[in-house]
Amino acid sequence: MNGANDPGLLFVGFSDKPETMRLDRANRHGLVAGATGTGKTVTLQILAQAFSDAGVPVFAADVKGDLSGICQPGTPNEKMLARAAGMNLELRPDAPPTVFWDLFGERGHPVRTTVSEMGPLLLSRMLELNDVQEGVLNIVFKVADTEGLLLLDFKDLQAALKYVADNEKAIDVEYGNVSAATIGTIQRGLLTLETQGGANLFGEPALLLSDLMRVDGSGRGIVSILAADRLIRSPRLYATFLLWLLAELFEELPEVGDPEKPRLVFFFDEAHLLFRDAPRALLETIEQVVRLIRSKGVGIYFVTQNPADIPETVLAQLGNRFQHALRAYTPAEQKGLRAAASSFRPNPAFDTAEAIQALGVGEALVSVLDEKGAPCVTARALIRPPASRLGPATDAERGAVIAGSPVRGLYDTARDRESAFELLKARAEQSTRQAEAAAAEAETVKRREADEKAWEKEQARRERTDRSDRAPAPRRSSSRQTMGEAFGKTLVRTIASQVGRELLRGVLGSLKRR
Repeated sequence: MNGANDPGLLFVGFSDKPETMRLDRANRHGLVAGATGTGKTVTLQILAQAFSDAGVPVFAADVKGDLSGICQPGTPNEKMLARAAGMNLELRPDAPPTVFWDLFGERGHPVRTTVSEMGPLLLSRMLELNDVQEGVLNIVFKVADTEGLLLLDFKDLQAALKYVADNEKAIDVEYGNVSAATIGTIQRGLLTLETQGGANLFGEPALLLSDLMRVDGSGRGIVSILAADRLIRSPRLYATFLLWLLAELFEELPEVGDPEKPRLVFFFDEAHLLFRDAPRALLETIEQVVRLIRSKGVGIYFVTQNPADIPETVLAQLGNRFQHALRAYTPAEQKGLRAAASSFRPNPAFDTAEAIQALGVGEALVSVLDEKGAPCVTARALIRPPASRLGPATDAERGAVIAGSPVRGLYDTARDRESAFELLKARAEQSTRQAEAAAAEAETVKRREADEKAWEKEQARRERTDRSDRAPAPRRSSSRQTMGEAFGKTLVRTIASQVGRELLRGVLGSLKRR
């Protein structure tokens, strides 16, 4: 699928001449645009396979499930064969090496990162937090760093939020106001994200970027396909995850300038979701990543319906463009059409705006960068038919690809090591044990004091009883005791002695038990 005569060129279509894209300019990013059903996915597919054949790894999100067929050799029909013949192209069925990924771990290898790696800015975007709530989330991350608490998964973050709420007064003094209401709002956002499946994103083993930049034994780049047909139902989660992936590439990869070919090409389908309702600070971050990541050897190709979906500051950095048909019936659509047409280098042979509306399925306006990095004159071209299958792979075919994957077994089983949740749980249990021990000690002291008072009281009573026994008896007319008086005295002494011994035994028994 590369240029027939030059391995540094990718053959993408035919106008009145072969339309090719330079590999050494492919890191200058690109755009694939057009209305639904005009051929964007096919263009993405032939570009991905062309890069793979040139030894460039590819990452692409499969939003509709159609791109999964790239893992299987195609079966060209008569129309495809006729188009290939018109381009003087021999269409040989072929499929690039493919790895399937899935945030939910159902249709590919699980994709995970840690809460700490995601960071408070992107997490705030995912949770749709306002500035105040984002500030509190930053404090939670700061406290976790200070306390040595690893934030790996959802339960770690929830535990850290609870810890901050429980220690609100102490944290307020050092970091600023943290209200219970704001913590509650963040916790509700986490609950919502969890119901959307967001908890699957966080944990270990975390994705290694090197596993997205693999080349097989024959030198072809691995095409990594993210199953996103379910993920796209949660647009914020989808867009934030892909933005995190771009940010990780930007942070981790070294500078390489303009290489002979990209180290990785990244296709961002439904790109408008990345920019929808994004705050200015985030837009500036995206613009910076797009501007600078090309020097890391990464090419980003946005796939969307209309170029107007992308901010002008980002659009200006997309050098290689493939524009499929647009329809312009409403004033807003007409404005978008004019914006799309004005972004191409004019061709005196046709009016760009009219040409965009007249394009058929599988046709596109193509403008790529030349050897000096300047855009070529726009050409109206037929996009070449793909060598791999058009349409989705079956479940059995997908399963066979996953079973033979070079990353099989590396990510399929989650790992839960000691982190914030376990550490805070252990601290709480220790505090509970200490509180129970202190309460038990206090109760022991209280009982001891009560027993001592009872013993002292009994001793005082016995002393009074003994003194009363030693007191002189009243004078009698007779010094002799009657038998009844002698018996009564003996009985009283016996009863008093037994009561004293039993109380004393009770006090000593209690002390002995301690």
